[in-house]
Amino acid sequence: MSKPVNQFRWPEEVPVAPLFRRGRPTSLSERAERVSAARTEVEARGETFYQGPSGVHLASFPPKERWDDWVDLDSRAWPRREEHHYMLVPTTCFNCESACGLLAYVDRDDLHVRKFEGNPEHPGSRGRNCAKGPATLNQVTDPDRILYPLRRVGERGSGQWERVSWDEALDAIAARLRKAIVEERQNEIMVHLGRPGEDGYTEKVLASWGVDGHNSHTNVCSSGGRTGYQFWMGADRPSPDHANAKVIYLISSHLETGHYFNPHAQRITDARANGAKLIVLDTRLSNTATHADWWLSPQPGSEGAINLAVAQHIIATGRYDREFVRKWWNWQEYLEACRPDLPVTFEAFEGELATLYAEFTFDYAAQESGIDAATLAEMAETVAQAGTRFSSHAWRSAAASNLGGWQITRTLILISALLGSIGTEGGLFANAWNKFVPKPIHTRRTRGSGRS
Repeated sequence: MSKPVNQFRWPEEVPVAPLFRRGRPTSLSERAERVSAARTEVEARGETFYQGPSGVHLASFPPKERWDDWVDLDSRAWPRREEHHYMLVPTTCFNCESACGLLAYVDRDDLHVRKFEGNPEHPGSRGRNCAKGPATLNQVTDPDRILYPLRRVGERGSGQWERVSWDEALDAIAARLRKAIVEERQNEIMVHLGRPGEDGYTEKVLASWGVDGHNSHTNVCSSGGRTGYQFWMGADRPSPDHANAKVIYLISSHLETGHYFNPHAQRITDARANGAKLIVLDTRLSNTATHADWWLSPQPGSEGAINLAVAQHIIATGRYDREFVRKWWNWQEYLEACRPDLPVTFEAFEGELATLYAEFTFDYAAQESGIDAATLAEMAETVAQAGTRFSSHAWRSAAASNLGGWQITRTLILISALLGSIGTEGGLFANAWNKFVPKPIHTRRTRGSGRS
């Protein structure tokens, strides 16, 4: 039986809004051909077809060849066909640190931004944004948005302000900073930022002034988790290759819970479609946990004990990557400093490694976490089978809300270091390996600071 053919055509008598410029087709049929989102029509026009997640034959995004003059119809003008012409300008969402790509729809007539949608050319978000991306328009048009510098003119808390110029504001602030620096009162200067979106530029400027007073949201958010990573490899935000992993291991309120780091969530979905196993350690049933093959709800702060039990299992069963450990671990320095009675050989270190972690059994982890030892053993075996395709991440809650929480990420990356899943496809990458980040500079010693 043949498929029915859609014979619908726009009636030519429907009122048509005047065109803004010459040279465009005026009949509705001609317009339909020009704006058709079907794959065959898009590709016949020599334009880029952006396949949507549904997999149907309709494009999900305007072809980039027409971003300079894209036409949308005003749905509120129905049945009239009222055209709006936009420039689609690539920009970045900064409602979290994912920095997903957006397209700003800029009205060609008055140059106002009318809406934000995803940018299909962005390699991270691939046009698939969470709700915070399009909601950026609310920030742009917020009537309470501060558009110029304000100086307090009343008592603190009175809400009395006056508008000043940028020159006035910058000169006043610079004068106070300079006075403090000249008088060697650097410790009285503190700069607070919501979340710095750069690779240490603020730190370098403050260090050049001799100031060690940089504060941000990170201090009460992810600093605990990032410390554990920093101590291991000098990079505090490793980038997991979730898309190519065999096992994905996530701890607590991590980047993938659905409200944060959309690009990671996409790669986890891709990996699961290819058969990857997902393990989530979280006291709550998060969005990610609902999709997990293993959801473990441990006592808060006990995640480190579980990680150590997994590491002990890998060591005891000989599943660690011997060549990676031999080449990249500082086992020689360890033996010389902590076990001078042993020969400085890798075989001696392997024996010491087994002894060091022997106490961290599944029974030990079960007592600490409240998770059954047999369940922990099954999960650990899944991890051990991942080999170099083991990706992981921890963020915030577990590492930030417990004394010594930084040890949770320290023990987590221990698992990756044992499996040799660092710098591998499906493994973990240091966040600075693939980009240029200037070497940090340090604050000079100042009078009375007691620091350098």
